[in-house]
Amino acid sequence: MPLTWLILILFALAGLGYVAGRSRALRSADGDPRKLHSLPAFYGWNAALSGLMPALVLLALWLFVQPMLIESRISGHVPADLIPDGSSRDLVMSDIRRAAHGLDKAVQTQLISAEAADRLNGDSTDLRALMGQVGIAIGNDIEPRVLAAAQQYRKLDSAAGRWMWGAVLAVALAGLGLALKRTHKGFRARNTVERGILALLILAASIAILTTLGIVLSMLFETRNFFGLHSWTDFFFGATWAPNFRGDSELSFLPLLWGTLYVSLIALAVAVPVGLFAAIYLSEYASKAMRAVAKPLLEILAGIPTIVYGLFALLTVGPMLVNVFGRGEDGLLGVDWMAGATSVLTAGVVMGIMLVPFVSSLSDDIINAVPQSLRDGSFGLGATQSETVRQVVLPAALPGIVGAVLLAASRAIGETMIVVMGAGAIAKFSLNPLESMTTITTRIVSQLTGDTDFASPETLVAFALGLTLFVLTLGLNVLALYIVRTYREQYE
Repeated sequence: MPLTWLILILFALAGLGYVAGRSRALRSADGDPRKLHSLPAFYGWNAALSGLMPALVLLALWLFVQPMLIESRISGHVPADLIPDGSSRDLVMSDIRRAAHGLDKAVQTQLISAEAADRLNGDSTDLRALMGQVGIAIGNDIEPRVLAAAQQYRKLDSAAGRWMWGAVLAVALAGLGLALKRTHKGFRARNTVERGILALLILAASIAILTTLGIVLSMLFETRNFFGLHSWTDFFFGATWAPNFRGDSELSFLPLLWGTLYVSLIALAVAVPVGLFAAIYLSEYASKAMRAVAKPLLEILAGIPTIVYGLFALLTVGPMLVNVFGRGEDGLLGVDWMAGATSVLTAGVVMGIMLVPFVSSLSDDIINAVPQSLRDGSFGLGATQSETVRQVVLPAALPGIVGAVLLAASRAIGETMIVVMGAGAIAKFSLNPLESMTTITTRIVSQLTGDTDFASPETLVAFALGLTLFVLTLGLNVLALYIVRTYREQYE
């Protein structure tokens, strides 16, 4: 049965638990709520949460652990001769999962019976004939033993699913029964519910922390594998990026880091003046009516998908720059400096446009946070509005504005789609903004695209690049938060 049904059943049991717990508490007090330690609703919530939360936690853990256990068991029985030279066991497991999914899909749509799928016992000829008859595409060259493993995978997954249903429902009923047994007029239901809600909030915060920790650890382990296959001195101190998947690659991240910083610098050169001036206008000069219209329109830029910005760079900004810098005597300047539409300048300008709402919104909030008493004191000394903005408001808001710029810089460093479509894919050192370059994020996508072998340094280098990018953006975010907190300590 679908997992959705199990979740709906759990919530239905929680609803019944709420009604039963509330009613049981009132009966213990002879129908008088004043005799209860807590409000009647707390007794209902105690019963509902006691049945629901342990079951959901068990369900989440089961769904996380079950695939790993099944794949570990199946993977251990995959013959070594099924793994092609230079490939990995993960590729074979991918074929097994795909074939098992094909069996499940055929059974669920009643194109073949579950008995027909189970009785084949690895007879791949009959299985392929059946799958061909029902039109399920599992591949024309799947090895017979892979199909047998897929059949075993499906059996284990079905058995584990049945055990999951039984265990989760048993835990839900046990928790509900225990809560109802403890329900009486003297039970401190409010305290129990509040502790449960506190535990739920701590769990939610822990999930965010553990997710970040898991991301970092996954990158660390794969980065360690990369440095076991490739020299760390070439990665950190080399000058060439040239992966060729033949074992003699040069994989230095310095050309990628230069392209990343160069594109981000141009983006900030566009976004910071425009965004800051827009924030000053909206905060200090615009009327309420104008502000109510202009600020939402400006922030619409933040909601546009980055792929749209990439198309804008490729189809509009790039050709426009070529008309100016790259058509020789036919161009506006009569020069031929730009060979194609992709360049650092193209990606930087478009990325700067994308960052304008980030800078303007954060700067606007920071400028508005400057106490009005500072403005009034400046006006009282005879300063004009422009002098007050230049000599009082901006110096007071400067730490917060710097923090906003650093946050925008970390956003620019992590951008991918605009760079892919606007800057090109050449890793090199150059000061010419009209040439094509690439960035760390673009190379990560490139190295993990297609049929990749996760045992080669040319693929594992993506994780080393990701860890480097993570450290770089983390440093910028920490610096920005430090500056903002210092600002708040001074002006709040």
